[in-house]
Amino acid sequence: MLPLNDVRQKNLDNIMTNIIGKSLPRIDARSKVIGETQYSGDITMPNMAYMKVLFARRPHALIKNIDTSKAEGLEGVIAVFTAKDVPVNEYGLQIPDQPVLCDKVVRFVGDHVAVVVAESEKIADQARKKIVVEYEDLPVVTDPRESAKPDAMLLHADKESNIVQAHKIRKGDVEAGFAQAEVIIEDEMQTPFQEHAYLQPEAGVAYMDDDGRLVVKAAGQWLKEEQEQVAHSLGLPEEKVRIIHPAIGGAFGGREDISVQIVLGLAAMRLSEKGIDRPVKIIWTREESIIGHSKRHPFYFKTRWGATKDGKIVAAEVDATSDAGAYMYTSNKVLGNATLMTTGPYEIPNVKVDTRSVYTNNIPTGALRGFGAPQGAFVAEMMVNKLAEALEMDPVELRMKNILHEGSLMSVQTPLTGNATIDKVTERCAEEAGWENTDKGWDLVSAPKNDEENPHLKRGIGFACGFKNTGFSFGYQENSWAKVEIHGDSEIERVVVHHGAADVGQGAHTVIMQAAAEAVGASYDKVEFVGEDSDIGGDSGSTSASRMTFMALNSVKGAGERALEKWEDEVRPAIAEYKYLAPKTTPYDPETGKSIPNVAYGHCAQVADLEVDTETGHIHIHNMISTSDLGKVINPQQVVGQIEGGTLQMIGHALMEDFIHQDGYVQTAELSTYLIPTVLDIPTNFKTVIVEYADPNGPWGARGVGEMMTVPTTAAIVAAVHNATGVWFNEFPLTPERVLRGLGKI
Repeated sequence: MLPLNDVRQKNLDNIMTNIIGKSLPRIDARSKVIGETQYSGDITMPNMAYMKVLFARRPHALIKNIDTSKAEGLEGVIAVFTAKDVPVNEYGLQIPDQPVLCDKVVRFVGDHVAVVVAESEKIADQARKKIVVEYEDLPVVTDPRESAKPDAMLLHADKESNIVQAHKIRKGDVEAGFAQAEVIIEDEMQTPFQEHAYLQPEAGVAYMDDDGRLVVKAAGQWLKEEQEQVAHSLGLPEEKVRIIHPAIGGAFGGREDISVQIVLGLAAMRLSEKGIDRPVKIIWTREESIIGHSKRHPFYFKTRWGATKDGKIVAAEVDATSDAGAYMYTSNKVLGNATLMTTGPYEIPNVKVDTRSVYTNNIPTGALRGFGAPQGAFVAEMMVNKLAEALEMDPVELRMKNILHEGSLMSVQTPLTGNATIDKVTERCAEEAGWENTDKGWDLVSAPKNDEENPHLKRGIGFACGFKNTGFSFGYQENSWAKVEIHGDSEIERVVVHHGAADVGQGAHTVIMQAAAEAVGASYDKVEFVGEDSDIGGDSGSTSASRMTFMALNSVKGAGERALEKWEDEVRPAIAEYKYLAPKTTPYDPETGKSIPNVAYGHCAQVADLEVDTETGHIHIHNMISTSDLGKVINPQQVVGQIEGGTLQMIGHALMEDFIHQDGYVQTAELSTYLIPTVLDIPTNFKTVIVEYADPNGPWGARGVGEMMTVPTTAAIVAAVHNATGVWFNEFPLTPERVLRGLGKI
């Protein structure tokens, strides 16, 4: 950043007390509450046409023939498009391994085969049903462990195997470590799919503007990437494609990958070529949304941990296989995070980790809040809790004996970047939940009590902790662009901040405006935000990986300081751009895993205090305590909302969200069969504790908040259920049926 003179610094310090760290109201709050805000599905334009997508509805098959004649002959049908109409029939965020419209092979039930454009949604749906596709069914592979075998059927003929990505970590001598161990625990665990279940299903509108550009209005998480992918698949120069984000009704990673954008653009472009210049609109049903976008990766773990009798963890071995589904999406990146987290926030001298992500004929899996960290953390925290039980040691005591400190080496043989405060966060969370650090070590002195009048109600408490990266990882050069304008004569009258951040409901635009006000020394009410449009200028990056506060505010800070320098040099208006480049990271070494994997980390510890009804199998959480270090908090109210909302999302994952695949077909494709938490499932008491240790590279010391709370939740809940019942559950969600089976009641 630019050096500041004493007068400017004093002015900025005064402003900071009023803007940074203050719970200013979100700029979009009122319009959303009163219903003025337009989401993708709300957009209406004159003379609109309507689209429906024909899904494959089968998990694996050859396409022998597609007959669209009956659909095209239906009154009110404007056009039907198939693979032959797609200029470059491929796309993908990481690699272009997915066809826009399938012409040879379908690999999962949500593959797109054709699109229909008609005068109404009803006619488009009727026409879609008249398209005749002749298929030859192929064998279906749904278990990634089978798909990973050398003799497995290749699901992508151009690949050497079905393994999408693989990693390994080698630290110390793991066999020597186990020889030293006096207690060894071995186990197998499994984590399930999870549906994003955002409120607004996929929707959008596309049209050709007066300048001959293709405009696509649809919810997304990364303007630049969406522009690049649409342009690539449609054979257009990027400057001929404009992406606009309307209000976004939830994302959680599910909108990182393309859904309706390319097919909408295809329809608008091809219609225009025929002299039909009409906007085209689509809204997916909930069922189409559930089978049409990615899910959280299921993982299958085999693991072995060893410790000495005094509680020193000396060895950890983990083997993990994740289900990538039919296409790559972000499986390689998710696997990278999960690999790092499988041994938890602990300094273990001897580590061996082998992980892989594998193609199957299931729905593709991709980014979902936590991005691999919750899966890896689940196995680590479960093993620490099981070791504590075997050692007859308090679980917090065991953690504090092994927790990473400043300078401690992770499994990848480098220390945590930024602040290593997981020890402080763990200690604070334990204290909030009733643990005390006595002369004999950590001990729970105020455990929850059972209801003596209802002996079937069993109370339990569980602890877990973890860390989560801020920003993209493993060698990606993190960056974010911003532009700031200062307008006025002798005094600052107006500040305009341009940024491409997608606000997916977390309040990103609000904190960006706070940062702009802070950076130039203006009051917040003078700031205007311009964004959600690829026309704004540079690439501001994706709203994902808990990165937007860290990266966006660094870019806004830089642009604001440059604009302020021009302002002080009497330039009117003062306008400056800035591209922030974060500290470099490095990929896993292919043999040892040694790396500097991430820019920064947030830390979180949680305690679940719950009650298990051993007659019905139902679980009710009485108290949930979440303690987090997120660096300097920019907007405290928004942070609390993020932590509580994210924790509840993971409570759903742990207790009720049972996404069922059978032979590649989805059995839970509606919200009537795939249950998510409601207001009745919120813990009776929710305590959010925030500690602030400023990150050395963060803007004003901030990091990020979006995902940290997702990491320990499930393990804390499972530990609490064990504390209540004496039974360990190595799979979840802990539905009443699964609980009763575990208790031997059915």
